Amino acid sequence: MLVGRDRERERVAGLLDGARAGHSGTVVIRGEAGIGKTALLDQIASDAGDMRLVRGAGIESETELAFSGLHLMLHPYGDRFAGLPAQQAAALRSAFGLAEGPAGDRFLIGAATLTLLSELASDRPLLCLVDDAQWLDGASLDALLFAARRLSADPISMIFTVRDTARPFPDHGLDVLRLAGLDRAAARDLVAAHAPGLTVPVRERLLDEAAGNPLALIELANALGSEPARHAGPLPVGGRVQETFRRQLAALPDTARWLLLVVAADGTGDLGVVLRAAKSLDLGPADLEPAEEAGLVVLDGADVRFRHPLIRAVTYQDAAHHRRLAVHDALAGALGGDEHADRRAWHLAAAATGPDEGAAAQLERAAERAGRRGGTAAVAAAYERAARLSTDPEGKARRLVHAARAAYDAGRPDHATRLAAEAAHLTRQDAVIAEAAFIRAQVAYERVSPAADAELALEGAGLIAGSDPEQAVAMLTEAVWSARDAGAHDLVRRSVELLRTVRLPPGSAKAPVTGGLIAYGRLTDGAPEAVPPMRALAEAALNGRVEDVVERIIAGFMGLLVAEDRAATALLEGMAADARAEGALGWLPYILEPLAIGRLLLGDLHGADSAAAEGISLAADIGMDMQVTALKCIAVRVESDAERTRAEGPGLLRHADRHPTNAALASWGLGLLELAGGHADAALGHLDAVCSGPARHDLLIRAIPDHAEAAVRAGRPELARAHLPAYEAWAAATSRTAMVSRCRALLSGGDDADEHYRTALSLHGDHAYDAARTRLLYGEWLRRRRRRTEARTELAAAEDAFARVGATAWAERARTELEVLGDRPAARAGDSDPMKRLTPQEMQVVRLAAAGLSNREIAAQLYLSPRTVGHHLYKAYPKLGVTRRAELARLVPVT
Repeated sequence: MLVGRDRERERVAGLLDGARAGHSGTVVIRGEAGIGKTALLDQIASDAGDMRLVRGAGIESETELAFSGLHLMLHPYGDRFAGLPAQQAAALRSAFGLAEGPAGDRFLIGAATLTLLSELASDRPLLCLVDDAQWLDGASLDALLFAARRLSADPISMIFTVRDTARPFPDHGLDVLRLAGLDRAAARDLVAAHAPGLTVPVRERLLDEAAGNPLALIELANALGSEPARHAGPLPVGGRVQETFRRQLAALPDTARWLLLVVAADGTGDLGVVLRAAKSLDLGPADLEPAEEAGLVVLDGADVRFRHPLIRAVTYQDAAHHRRLAVHDALAGALGGDEHADRRAWHLAAAATGPDEGAAAQLERAAERAGRRGGTAAVAAAYERAARLSTDPEGKARRLVHAARAAYDAGRPDHATRLAAEAAHLTRQDAVIAEAAFIRAQVAYERVSPAADAELALEGAGLIAGSDPEQAVAMLTEAVWSARDAGAHDLVRRSVELLRTVRLPPGSAKAPVTGGLIAYGRLTDGAPEAVPPMRALAEAALNGRVEDVVERIIAGFMGLLVAEDRAATALLEGMAADARAEGALGWLPYILEPLAIGRLLLGDLHGADSAAAEGISLAADIGMDMQVTALKCIAVRVESDAERTRAEGPGLLRHADRHPTNAALASWGLGLLELAGGHADAALGHLDAVCSGPARHDLLIRAIPDHAEAAVRAGRPELARAHLPAYEAWAAATSRTAMVSRCRALLSGGDDADEHYRTALSLHGDHAYDAARTRLLYGEWLRRRRRRTEARTELAAAEDAFARVGATAWAERARTELEVLGDRPAARAGDSDPMKRLTPQEMQVVRLAAAGLSNREIAAQLYLSPRTVGHHLYKAYPKLGVTRRAELARLVPVT
């Protein structure tokens, strides 16, 4: 019976009751060694009743073996893999070594884990317990935490226990339950149960020293009960439990301690492996009996395990160094066959007494195998250890830079930087130094600034521009685009100058992107002749002539920069669909960034908000903090939620020094919100910063018409004219002159404004949002001219259009103008628009359902569980006024 944990059991019982009611929940139970985490987990398992139980544990000796923890938990359900989406099933099989082929995106395993857990919960609620989660290998931990953070409407409870150690555990965003020591009364009951014969003074001193730690109470009580005279003096405080285990180990025969060291170093728990290794050390099964009789290990059929992980730690840490080496060597010899190749490589490395090229080569092959399975953290660890065992500096540098790249991919940027710097210091090979600079550059984007990224990427590209032109172009692409984000025009020019000197081989797939980037260098100076080559890059990508994902994303951005909004958005829509189909979850937030902008520029505010929200959710769940910020800046610019814009916008401006392009989008959104609300001076402040800032010739050139409107309304027409020449040149080069006519109408002093407004309306085409903005201004102008009937027509059309696209602040302004004319409509057109009633995620689900996808297919694309998709549809149907899936196609705009 568990003593003294009623409060904790009650809290967990609520979690389990939630799962039985169809709600997901996760809790992380944290505490020091011996505080009772495993005992509480055992009690939770006992309390689970008819829930399906899936249980796993982190094993310290297997932290470097990719997916070892996840395999332990999920391999019994291999028969369920066939029911998963094909990409997810293939990824799991590859990760578990059940099939050949690459696992793909490292986050795809997380999506597969999410779907599999949902499947296991389809017939009854599921309880997923993971003990000692701090020792899970990185790949397994990423997968399980991804699933935990994206579960919603599934009957699943997930509980992790984590020991307080120097090894960090990423529990941000999850509920945490910290186990404290038992109270005095509960501690006294526990001692009485295990050592009833203790005298009161000894018992009370024990209670003081153990500080409520159940393991300390039990082990010290047992020790005091059997050897009371030995503990007449003060009880030890530091390491009291370890000292108790140490004394028990010391009482064993030497051969038993040696065989326990084999068990401690093994990690598989396979008694056959342990005994094969023991045989080479002249040890046998009989040598394990004293440890079993002392209760230090437990034998269960073909498995052997320590009664408590601290016994394993003391056994290994206290062993003589030469014995550890001998044990690892024996285990390497005992692990035959391909299935044990990774463990064998790590034991050989642990047995090495100095540089050992043979062991290094085996670890390098282990790294390559882990890479094929998608375990980037394991790849990094294996390459780094192989580097330490390397016998020559160049081989060490090569392996270190591979380790650095894998560490970066595994989400360990600081470690990646250290490894890359060490690799560059060891070698004279330009290729290795350049790759090290590239890794440091990519880390610098988040840790320092985009400008620092561009500087380092440019430095690395200069080393290999002649020897490896295609890799140099990849690095210069990074340099140009990071410099763009930083608004650093000097870095753009320097990168473009080097790019001009790179000689690509004939037929290189990188030729279109090179031309587009060189042209972009001219656009930053406001040169309209840059438009045709940039347009050509966007067209090449749309037609499949650009293959690299980064380059295709940039091509999409290029299309938006030159007003090829529909083509660019179509390209990005296709890329998003491909990323979802291929399970390339890590790329999706980067694709969703320009896609949200493209939808925004087309006036699809609902779609833009949906894409931004999806990207924010994904990026947050996989630790892409800078991408979260970029997408939040876009969400502010979408202006579909005035309350959110006012709440989040100002905070995002803090990034203006490091990320002026992203921050300018947020400033643009704040300016538009003020403009829609009739606060022209405040709007002008935001928009003047945008149009005068370092990104003024980039995407933000499109803010100039808004700046002109704010300036005119604020009574500052001279400011309106300040930026118009640049916009007029861009508009002429891109054939987007509707806004030019609108600005001329605003600045016109007489009746010719009428003609300019009409010209603008004729040029807007199917850009409904832009046309509505022009109609609003035209209607206001008509009202001031007392042309009331015409004004009412334009304002009503503007209000209707704003309501349909979700521009609530602008719709309110149009309604205000209509009320000035005396209109008091009982029902407004926008009120009947069902789409604006949906949350961004409901919108995304509904769009895909309207396109004919099943719940399972939608779940695979959005990295949700099928049940969560069904929950979103259940909530969306009444908002849309439909009862059947078939009705969505006529109601929802499909993109």
